[in-house]
Amino acid sequence: MQESRRAVPQPRRAPELLDLSRQYDRVMASAPASVHEVPETVPRPEIGDSWDRLRRLGLDPDRGREARRIGPAELEHRRRETHLSEILPVLRATLLLPTSTTPLILAIADGDGHVLWHEGERPLLRTADSIGFETGARWVEDEVGTNGIGLALRVRRPVQVHSAEHYLRSHHGWTCVAAPVHDPRTGRLLGAVNLSGPARSMAPYLLQLAATGARLAEAELRARQLEALHRLRTVAAPLLARVDQPALVVDNEGWTAAAVDLPPVPRLRLPAEGLGSAPRVWLPTLGECAVEPLAGGWLIRPSGSPGPDGPGEGSLITLDLRRAARPELTVAGAVGRWSHGLSPRHAELLLLLAVHREGLSAARLSEALFGDPARTVTVRAEVSRLRRHLGGLLDHRPYRLTPSAEVSVLRPSDPYDLLPTSSAPGVRELRSGLLRGTLRLPGEGRSSAGLAQNPSSSAASWLSVGPASASASADTEA
Repeated sequence: MQESRRAVPQPRRAPELLDLSRQYDRVMASAPASVHEVPETVPRPEIGDSWDRLRRLGLDPDRGREARRIGPAELEHRRRETHLSEILPVLRATLLLPTSTTPLILAIADGDGHVLWHEGERPLLRTADSIGFETGARWVEDEVGTNGIGLALRVRRPVQVHSAEHYLRSHHGWTCVAAPVHDPRTGRLLGAVNLSGPARSMAPYLLQLAATGARLAEAELRARQLEALHRLRTVAAPLLARVDQPALVVDNEGWTAAAVDLPPVPRLRLPAEGLGSAPRVWLPTLGECAVEPLAGGWLIRPSGSPGPDGPGEGSLITLDLRRAARPELTVAGAVGRWSHGLSPRHAELLLLLAVHREGLSAARLSEALFGDPARTVTVRAEVSRLRRHLGGLLDHRPYRLTPSAEVSVLRPSDPYDLLPTSSAPGVRELRSGLLRGTLRLPGEGRSSAGLAQNPSSSAASWLSVGPASASASADTEA
């Protein structure tokens, strides 16, 4: 590792780099629990949270761990699966400008942190290779410390990790900016766009450039989806003309291509395991439906029985939060099992309602989500969107999951990974309770009745449990 440190481009001793280095040294010299007790030593909340977590995991800042690498066959498989190969030429043309005087490496990673592409000036690539930043390497925080790709995938928003903000000392000569890329068809996290270069020469506009590249990638994927829907619509038109009952045609992700005698629904939430070979299935908003496969999609005809209120009494509602990037809701009942991915905001709402089974008013939900009891209009709009999928399983006055259903929350093993992008006061308090060992979530074997009834406490009590900035969660569905 000492050889790698000598090979890394060393930053000038600019004042801001010296200050970051001093902050880094003070934090690393302290006990792990004291990172958030002395907040002035932490450059930024998300960096401090990452350092604290990695120190608790025992990652050595001087040595790190050997980054795991995938072989050529697995690399090619992942390149195809992410669909990012389709828009790689556009990213190259946009982000690697031949007229730029800033030395840069463009790296594209998948949702698990594997570097799928790695391009730039050859001398800079050789220097990056010396610290393991190369094609096929898994560039996640647990193995290579705080870095742009790992942090962007973890918090699901554009980030910069500058010089001594990196956890490993061998990376202090670098600055990395990265932005996550989501699949516009499913909302799934596909990966991240990353720009890296010497810390001494990185320009402040590069973070916005990386974010723009990620949005461009999503726009290109969305354009390809619309083209596929148009082709499906062309195939479906003559078929729907012969159908004498309400029907619609959707693609394999549930996006509507065409409909007859049904209200326009942009997307149906299909079962997580797909429609398979079953001739009938229960779907939110439509109830029981007959389904038939088409080339590139499905013909769906509602039968009208049972109604769209949901699977009924005795249902099991499972909120799966084990994968930070892919929260999922599953409902199982008498008429079948149904699952769909959740937006960050809906995951926050359902977690709060799962813990507070007695129910919460719109004002209390607003306070738990935003730290402001007055934002009830937004809360009511989001609950209304959720009711499209939960139907009669979601009560109001107060808002709560129906007492007739059993509720279970599957959480990540590390409390820091409980909805890590969320800065909602209520979620931050849940993280704090899990960290202290004073809280168990529904389904973990102990009632959550001991949770403090006020879901938002003072800002000081949340410093160690997540981002301190305004919530970055989306207000709408993924």
